[in-house]
Amino acid sequence: MLLRLAYLGVTNAFAMLRLLPMSNRDKDAESLALRHQLSVLQRQLGSQKPQFHPSDRALTRTG
Repeated sequence: MLLRLAYLGVTNAFAMLRLLPMSNRDKDAESLALRHQLSVLQRQLGSQKPQFHPSDRALTRTG
């Protein structure tokens, strides 16, 4: 569990570094794509609720 959390921390740090040179337009496009993926997942699951693990919640939303 601790190793997985460390792995997620490192990969998320690299993901954040990738966002630094992106323009706001690029970030908006990526956000729209992610929202679309989420809506497709919710449609496929129907009334089922997604199951999350503690490591899925490693990053919290800020701002």
